[in-house]
Amino acid sequence: MSAFSVKFLAPNSFLSPITNISTTRLYANPSQTAVPAPPQAPEEITAERLEPRVEKKGGYFVLKEKFRQGINPQEKVKIAAEPMKLFMENGIEDLAKIPFEEIDKSKDTKDDVDVRLKWLGLFHRRKHQYGRFMMRLKLPNGVTTSAQTRYLASVIKQYGEQGCADVTTRQNWQIRGVTLSDVPSILKGLDEVGLTSLQSGMDNVRNPVGNPLAGIDPYEIVDTRPYTNLLSQFITANSRGNPEFTNLPRKWNVCVIGSHDLYEHPHINDLAYMPATKNGRFGFNLLVGGFFSPKRCAEAIPLDAWVPAEDVVPVCGAILEAYRDLGTRGNRQKTRMMWLIDELGVEGFRSEVVKRMPVQALERASLEDLVDPKWERRDMFGVNPQKQEGLSFVGLHVPVGRVQADDMDELARLADQYGSGELRLTVEQNIIIPNIENSKVKALLDEPLLKEKFLPEPPILMKGLVACTGNQFCGQAIIETKARALKVTEEVGRLVSVTRPVRMHWTGCPNTCGQVQVADIGFMGCMTRDGNGKVVEGADVYLGGRIGSDSHLGEIYKKGVPCKDLVPVVVDILVEKFGAVSREREEGDE
Repeated sequence: MSAFSVKFLAPNSFLSPITNISTTRLYANPSQTAVPAPPQAPEEITAERLEPRVEKKGGYFVLKEKFRQGINPQEKVKIAAEPMKLFMENGIEDLAKIPFEEIDKSKDTKDDVDVRLKWLGLFHRRKHQYGRFMMRLKLPNGVTTSAQTRYLASVIKQYGEQGCADVTTRQNWQIRGVTLSDVPSILKGLDEVGLTSLQSGMDNVRNPVGNPLAGIDPYEIVDTRPYTNLLSQFITANSRGNPEFTNLPRKWNVCVIGSHDLYEHPHINDLAYMPATKNGRFGFNLLVGGFFSPKRCAEAIPLDAWVPAEDVVPVCGAILEAYRDLGTRGNRQKTRMMWLIDELGVEGFRSEVVKRMPVQALERASLEDLVDPKWERRDMFGVNPQKQEGLSFVGLHVPVGRVQADDMDELARLADQYGSGELRLTVEQNIIIPNIENSKVKALLDEPLLKEKFLPEPPILMKGLVACTGNQFCGQAIIETKARALKVTEEVGRLVSVTRPVRMHWTGCPNTCGQVQVADIGFMGCMTRDGNGKVVEGADVYLGGRIGSDSHLGEIYKKGVPCKDLVPVVVDILVEKFGAVSREREEGDE
């Protein structure tokens, strides 16, 4: 690939945060991205172990016969039929014509609907919306247009109460209510507005995350959009389908860091690009292996590698190839990339990446990190000045990320009328309207949508509220999350007041799509018993997750709390750990 130039700010240009953006102080230790991981001493790795477990046949990668012993059911589904053929060879056209009542009569078509369609970003909601699908888009860096937003609104609008959309924790859209017969026309419509849902589920690379303020923040280090766009184009072969990376052992997350705020959460990604200079060149140190799963959560660790800006895509390809070739395919709880890194050791894994680089070389990490570890993380809500003179962006709170068709149409209208027709999605499930002329800001703030629903300045406890889909739609979720998260937070807010945002995340099951381990307070759905011994919906409560340069995963504080008893538990935590004050006491003091 050809090199491209990217502007970045000098290290001394970010010493003072913007004063009118809300800040939450993170007491950080010096950055560790340039420090090699502690030496590991894995068992001796044989040449046989380093033999690639996949081979290319008929244009697609398949697991070799000799490595098929003890593989998991998902691997067997991939062997039985290549999922990408549903897209790359138009198999979806025929599948969409089969009456849904006929699909379950054949294992092949049932597996198509329940598993293989995930390679097209389609998730059958068999348990709660039989015959309906959630469709996950690819939206690199969370940047979308009014035209794209209107198109997605038009899709979900036709499904009435079954249709809605969610902003995800990977800066992405998910739309709900989709029927199989409509999928071919929806895919064509997506292509016409420059969107794709391809390779967004199952054993694929998920949406590349970047700085939601890319290109508009006076204090950004680098504009992440060129990199996230290149990565997405590379992974999907410009939305045509890229079988080089569709048969991974498990899902794989990537992000590019563009600000000191670390909005992108690098420590929970399989690959994170951390901006750093080396000998006068701009590039990135690499973190690898971060992930969540029901059985294990791990923070990303340094690969002791630095790449110049022009090698962002080649090193991504080399890491993916190493994971594709050597990752295990047995127990699904032990197939994420960190398990391979553990087995080979950091240096062993690094050497396999080097073998797959175009020039078979990889520089050691730079000591010139550009991320300021003492930075105060900003929450992005409200009106904030852009680097472009005379322009501002407005951050809107979207309660637990849920959006209806009319909301999407209205957001598109506001983006056109007041901005440049662009919207930005954040990993906290909120939305930013950028490029607003300062003279139009007041009129925008007076719009009903901003007064009544998507508030620029939400209540303080709502600011950091995140919730996964929950069992309203997701068959794996144990409890309902979105409505409950709002209800508990509202009740807690009536009882105590806090002086700073407290990040509270809800997830319906141990798959932790709601990322409870990075929250100040996290709630993971479970079934438990109440005081009368009755089985009820509950939550394991997590505490202590930190984000930023001093990132740290939270730990269990209390297990199996019945949901009906959560309010007093949260109140006590806020008083004891976060300096909250009882509203009664506060009113008495007045």
